[in-house]
Formats: sequence, C-alpha cells, structure tokens
Amino acid sequence: MKRYPFEYDHSRPFLQQVGEWVGDVFYEILPKADFEVRDEQIYMAFQLERAFAQRQTIFAEAGVGTGKTLVYLLYAICYARYTRKPAIIACADESLIEQLTKPEGDLAKLARHLGLMIDARLAKTADKYLCLTKLDQAIAADEHSDVYRAVYDELPGFVRQNKAMQSFHAYGDRKQYPHLNDHQWNRTSWDSFQDCFACQQRHRCGQTLSREYFRNSSELIICSHDFYMEHVWTYEGRKREGQLPLLPDHCAVVFDEGHLLESAAQKALTYRLKHSVFEQLISRLLQNEIRESLAVLIDEAIERSEMLFNTLTRHCEEILGSDRKRIILGKPLLEEVLLFSQVIEAIEEELVFESELYTLNDYQLRIVEEQLETIQKALSLFRNSDRLISWATEDKDGLTLVIMPRAVKEVLRERVFALNIPVVFSSATLSVNGSFDYIASSLGIDHYMSFSTKSPYDYRNQMEVLAPEWPLGASSEEKMKAAAGLLKRTEGRALILFNRKEELLRFKELLPSYPECRDLRFWFEGDAEISHLIGSFQRDEASILCALSLWEGLDVPGPTLSNVIIWSLPFPPQDPVFMAKREAAADPYDEVDLPYMLLRLQQGIGRLIRSREDRGIVAILSEEIHQDTKLRQAIEALLPQGVPLMRTMTRKPGN
Repeated sequence: MKRYPFEYDHSRPFLQQVGEWVGDVFYEILPKADFEVRDEQIYMAFQLERAFAQRQTIFAEAGVGTGKTLVYLLYAICYARYTRKPAIIACADESLIEQLTKPEGDLAKLARHLGLMIDARLAKTADKYLCLTKLDQAIAADEHSDVYRAVYDELPGFVRQNKAMQSFHAYGDRKQYPHLNDHQWNRTSWDSFQDCFACQQRHRCGQTLSREYFRNSSELIICSHDFYMEHVWTYEGRKREGQLPLLPDHCAVVFDEGHLLESAAQKALTYRLKHSVFEQLISRLLQNEIRESLAVLIDEAIERSEMLFNTLTRHCEEILGSDRKRIILGKPLLEEVLLFSQVIEAIEEELVFESELYTLNDYQLRIVEEQLETIQKALSLFRNSDRLISWATEDKDGLTLVIMPRAVKEVLRERVFALNIPVVFSSATLSVNGSFDYIASSLGIDHYMSFSTKSPYDYRNQMEVLAPEWPLGASSEEKMKAAAGLLKRTEGRALILFNRKEELLRFKELLPSYPECRDLRFWFEGDAEISHLIGSFQRDEASILCALSLWEGLDVPGPTLSNVIIWSLPFPPQDPVFMAKREAAADPYDEVDLPYMLLRLQQGIGRLIRSREDRGIVAILSEEIHQDTKLRQAIEALLPQGVPLMRTMTRKPGN
C-alpha cells in the first residue's frame, strides 16, 4: 500500500502537495460520487494547510454544511503518515464520535470513495467500560440480577477461565450493551472510586485491553474532549507511577466542537475525595511490616478523614433541582481540612524512611505516594477558596467532596499549546461578535490563527422558527398540546431537546394522556445506550427522539429529522459550577447565563438543516421570549439571515 494517496515529490513541500490533493478530492473525486462541491471546504483546506505547515493553533469557525469534518480528517490522515505518529481527533460527545466512526460515517465515506485504508481507533473514557468488580457486586447485591448475569454470560471466555495459550481482545464497551439503561449501566461500569491498582482482574479488564489496542494506531485516535484532558492531566502522574500515558505521542490534535473544551478541561482537573476510599487506600500500608510511628499516623489519618467528612456533612445544603450540594465554607471546616492535611504530610515524611528500609513493596509504595500527593493538592486548593469551585454529592457510601479549579488556562498553555504541534478548533460557534479572543484567553492560547465561513444553506426557504405565545404562562399542559400538534404536523420525525432531566421525565409521564401521540414511537435518552437510540431513530423515519445531551453533534440529514422542539431555553443549571461563574461576573446574566444559553440554543437549532434538501421547523417552547424584549432580540439575532421568529403555530404559505 502506498504511504500517501498522491505521488509525493520530495523536492516540494509536503503540505503544499496535500493541499493540491485535497483540492482534487473536493473538486473532482467526490463530485463524481454525488458529493456537493463546496467552496467553503477549499477555503478551509487552504487555512489548515497554513496551520499544519506552521504548527500553529487555528480556530476554524465553519457553518453547518461546510463539510469541515472531511477537511480536517484529510489533513490529519496525511500528516500522521508523514510524521509516523497518530493524530488525535477529540470530539465533544459520543454523538460526534458516532458520526465519525459508524459504518456509514465520515471515515467510512472517505475510505470508500478515495480508496483509503484508514487506521482509526477509538479511545473512550474509563466510565464507558464494564467494570468486572462492580459487575460481580451487582450480581451479588441484586435479587433481580438476571440482567447482570446475562452480561456476565456474554463475557469473553478468557475473563472466566484461567488457562494457558488464550488470545485476548478488547471488550466491555458501553455500545456492546445497548439494552442496559443508564441506571443499570452505572451499576456495572467503572467509576472514579474503583481501585484498579489492587484489582486482581485488571489484566483481563476490557478497559486495559482497549488501551493496548488504540495506543498502537498508526493514523487516527478518536476520543472525547474528556478523555484527552484526562490524558493531559494524568500524564506526569502516570509516568511517575511507572505507567504509560493514556495516549501515545501524537502529531496533531483536532478539537471538534472546540468551544466546549474549557468545561472538559475543568472536569478532567477535578479532584474527588471520599472517606471510605481514603481508608481503603491508606490501610494497605498496615498490611506490611512498618514502624509503629507510621502505624499510629495511619490510624490518626483515618480518624481525621472521618471527622472531616462529618464536619462537611454539617456544612452542606441542598440545591433545588440539582444532585450537587453547596458547601458553606467556614472556620470549623477549614480547620478540619488543615488538620487532615498535616497528618497526610507527616505520613509522606514517614514513607521516605520506610522506602529506605525496603520494608514496603516498591510498586505499591509509589501508588500510595502518588495518591497522597493528589489528596494534598486537592486540600491545598480547597484552602484557597478564591481559586476553586467545590461541591458535595451523596450516595449510599457517604459524601464525596468534589474540588474543581476555576481557571485551567495555565495547565492547557503548558501541556497542550506549548507542544509545537498543529491544534485545530472546529465548530460553527467559536467567536463572540466576530472575535476569537474570548475563547483564546479562557484556554490560555497566546498565539493563534483563525477564519470564519458561513453555512451554504438557504435557510430562508428551508427553515421556519416558531415561538408560540402562552395564555397560561407556558404550563405543562400548554406545552404538551403544542408538542402534540407539532408532531402531528410532521408525522413524528422529530427531535425534542430538554434542558433538565426533570423536564424529560415529566414529558414521558404525561405522554400517555395525549391520544394524538399514542401511535407515535418515542425514544428516550437514558433508556438505552445513546448511539443505539440514535441509530434506531435514524432507521425509523417517523419516530421521535427525546434527549438531554444532543444539542451538539447530532447529524441526521433527510426527512427523519424534520422538526426540532426545544422544550425550554437552555439556560445553565443552578449548580456550584455556574454559581461560582456568576459570583465572579460583574453582570452574571449578560456574562454567564445569556451567552451560554444563546450558544447552546444556536447549536440546538443547527440540528435541523443538515443538507440542501432538508426542510423543517424549529419550535421554541418558552415563555421568557415574550416577556423580555432584550432576550427576544438576542435570539432573533442568532437566527440565520432571513428567518423570522414567528409567534404563532401557523404554517408558512406553500409549506
């Protein structure tokens, strides 16, 4: 097989030749396969050629339908072959990953029409994999465990058998268990409190085997923003622990829907502390021959941890509509944090002596030391409340303290944007009032290239946007009647986007009361694995998909998606993360709430028109639009040119 899809001339710049080949692809090769010719793709290709040649960060803001995914894939594949290192394609969510990797997705199209053999492998976050330990616990704890026993019976033979000459392969991906709902999957999937280092099944774990597979990719590794940021955050720690980084050395990174990277970075840099997990970790040392002084400190640390979490319980308050609890910082809590930190520091000093005596297992000692260092970083951050966002969650095992840094730009600047590799941000929404400075500043990017191109679609004649008025203030009954009428108008074929889980569950509860919806088929996020639901929706043209997480990334061209119903304006939730952002803003509504909502709303509206042939309606079921003139004007401003915001449900003439 040829290394490049064109005849490479060593006397000429490589990327210049890539650009020429990409031009041939879009003007000659793909049109013969009935692809649309788009000048926006050629313009984007020219800009990416410059960014790859100069190894720069570039913001590629390209409207819906410009074909930006195909452009960055072609450059990433060629550059990976040139450097002999894989390129990373980091997507905002699973729906974007599915769009790339499904049998009829973008990678399959390129391979088929260009005659390419593309080595693209998936790298998923750990919570997308089955945990053998939790599966055993679910089977033992649940008297109705037939579902979990069926999962166990489907496991590869090498998981259950210990014999020589077995071949191992990756397994355990969430997609392999589409029938499990979210609750069932959470009972059996990995979570951040699983102690993989002490797990006797880790060498037969699907997550471990999957990592061995994708690390050997020669061209593309496709992952989520969350996974890439976890790689960045754990890179040094894993090296100290004698482990491989999550991702191999790579030549370039593409952040698809790159405007969402900051939240993924914050999530990856989050610390989670739990008393039961700490007790389990530190008690490992007591299983060794250690000095009495260290044993006393370990007992004191366990006691201090318990006292800290008891104090934390008294300093938490519920947040209406959120499973996160607000932490009320005060002197008693901060004193407990300091005392706990001091005993951890004393243990770290004692471990230095123990290591010199060689009484502890070296590998186990490194793991404990790394975990203690992480705890100390978290406690140090917690004592500087102006630099953190913190909250608590509660489950049957007690409270979890969650600590997230406010700003992530320093880490990103050092560990991502200083690597001297091409970094591409791709999205239809990256700039604010035509400027990319806001996103660049929030991510720690000092130097960058940028460009913007508009969508080629004729929205004036392809889309209508409705915002009906509500005599009774947008009650649940009014919204249900409006939705039923809209679904009847398009005979299903709809995506309903909810902003909160409670909204989706309430809709699901009320649905049987509306006979006009009785013969329609609904798919609900949470009832099965999300890509399985999307596939079912695409195959069943007249069905309706109800979702919380598909505001971005969902790409369903054709009549299957002729109706997008936005149940409420997607303002940010009342949780500690956005509370902290609001507290830091001079004008919380204008600086935090409104920009977030408008960006998410624009993405949601963008799910409707995905090709030149698409036609349909977007309905925004909101009371606020008609109460706030400024809000209505802001929403009207983000609509495609020539598309009005109509107050009635009346059909356009000719539609």
